[in-house]
Amino acid sequence: MGTRGLVLYLLSGFSVAVLSVLFFSDVNDYKLYQNNLSSSNSTLLHSSAYGSSTDTTWPELEFSWKLVLATVIGFLGSACGTVGGVGGGGIFVPMLTLIVGFDTKSAAALSKCMIMGASASSVWYNLRVPHPTKEVPIIDYDLALLFQPMLMLGITIGVSLSVVFPYWLITVLIIILFLGTSSRSFFKALEMWKEETILKKEMAKRQETLVNSRGELLIDTEYEPLEPREEKSKIQILRFNLRWKWLSVLVLVWVCFLALQIIKNDVEVCSALYWVLFCLQLPIALVVFGYESVKLYKEHKKRMSTGNTQSICEASIGWTAMHIAFCSLSGILGGTVGGLLGSGGGFILGPLLLEIGVIPQVASATATFVMMFSSSLSVVEFYLLKRFPIPYALYLTFVSILAGFWGQFLIRKLITILRRASIIVFILSGVIFASALTMGVIGIETSIEMIRNHEFMGFLGFCSSQ
Repeated sequence: MGTRGLVLYLLSGFSVAVLSVLFFSDVNDYKLYQNNLSSSNSTLLHSSAYGSSTDTTWPELEFSWKLVLATVIGFLGSACGTVGGVGGGGIFVPMLTLIVGFDTKSAAALSKCMIMGASASSVWYNLRVPHPTKEVPIIDYDLALLFQPMLMLGITIGVSLSVVFPYWLITVLIIILFLGTSSRSFFKALEMWKEETILKKEMAKRQETLVNSRGELLIDTEYEPLEPREEKSKIQILRFNLRWKWLSVLVLVWVCFLALQIIKNDVEVCSALYWVLFCLQLPIALVVFGYESVKLYKEHKKRMSTGNTQSICEASIGWTAMHIAFCSLSGILGGTVGGLLGSGGGFILGPLLLEIGVIPQVASATATFVMMFSSSLSVVEFYLLKRFPIPYALYLTFVSILAGFWGQFLIRKLITILRRASIIVFILSGVIFASALTMGVIGIETSIEMIRNHEFMGFLGFCSSQ
């Protein structure tokens, strides 16, 4: 499945799913829903929105088999999720609801804590790792500036849509999206595996030509370079990977979005001030995205005019208006999925970075870097709204921090030994597919229960559903 095929699959699938809501809508059921709004909302994914009315259930933090199992799943999910650059929210939310016993609203908030912890430790690890092929930072700040504002804007849209969209529709959209992106990532990993195999065979043949039948070296190719490459310490690599100018812009965008969200939470829903604050997020995102887009477009045009085919950033695509528009829509889509799921949006960003030609190591580092901002934004807001128990949040965050660090360490060691970066892409595909299974099975089960109870299955009113 190529890029165009994936886009066509997603567009057609989403269109059919959204239009099918019209066949399930019933005016009488909607009136019944309005009369029993406070007691009829028991869905999983709606509870990940900020306005859920689900009753709060916070189990005590005590040693039990449930805690041990949740710790193991959380550790493995965080380790694999951060290596793949997708976070793992699609695994954490079902784990916290089905095994530990949290209500889904609190589970979504705790999953953000886990994503934030794993992302932060992965970013710290990656900042102390050099780029595998170039003398540039391991994190692509140009791509981070391009995607971060659109991702945050998409998260806001996703949270709003989770209130309006019927539960079964969100389940169907998630299954369509996750199956498409996991399949595309899997085939991408297979292509990379084949290329790596060919490259290893060529390197083996070159080694054979340098050795005779008795194993004697015919040509000594181990020359000392004229200018030996300086080995950098961890501190030097850290300083080199940090770009304070770009980092300050990302932090500024984060602070602006956080301030708007905090103020908006204290304003009456659907009031004039509420919509003003909601719309203010759009110019903030567009200013940063527009600046970075114009910069990439002009640089690409300049290089093409001089015959320079070198990539501007880690992405190998040409920064035309069409490609920039595609990246902006993908960023918004990734954030929207994050808002619907209570995840960090990496389920779109990770595969997207690979699709535009970013090598797996840089794609993983950049995706987790962007997710650190989006997830921490939600964690601060959830903390101020008292949406999760502090002891569990600290414990699960600590587990995720350890998992993120050791996951990066072990996988990078494995890549160095096997010389196969495609391992990262296989892990990414596996995490997305596992999320599709867990969220899909639970979603279908809950949707069937809603149908049996004759609950309203159409679009809900945004203002009346808060």
